[in-house]
Amino acid sequence: MIRKILLALLILLVAIQLFRPEKNLSGSNNPNAIDVHYTIPKEIGSVLRNSCYDCHSNNTSYPWYSNVQPFAWWLQNHVNEGKEELNFDEFNGYDAKKKIHKLDEVVEMIKEDEMPLSSYTLIHRQAELSPQDKDMLIAWASKLQKNIR
Repeated sequence: MIRKILLALLILLVAIQLFRPEKNLSGSNNPNAIDVHYTIPKEIGSVLRNSCYDCHSNNTSYPWYSNVQPFAWWLQNHVNEGKEELNFDEFNGYDAKKKIHKLDEVVEMIKEDEMPLSSYTLIHRQAELSPQDKDMLIAWASKLQKNIR
């Protein structure tokens, strides 16, 4: 009986490998990208790319396990949810009120240590925000809000 269950699980595991989510790879620069319309200091851009863009842009740098199901589905769900909340590649498509609100959320998430997700930094240690990174991002987001107003 256990042998049949293990065989069925193995067949299921192999079968689900055939169903892959579409990857978040636009391959081009978006005209609505935040850095097209606003000056992003080099240090801020580096932190955003390193800690935020995998889930909050149109281009994700995929790790090896993104080719294995069910991890790929789980990962793509995170990316889709992140892009729904804030997409830096679509930022200028937001109206001014929404931009300001999204920047408020950036500040709040950083202050409350909710971003980047702990499940992300568990594997991507380089994406962890240092206290200096947090202060720098909060100051940048607050300044950008003032510029948008």
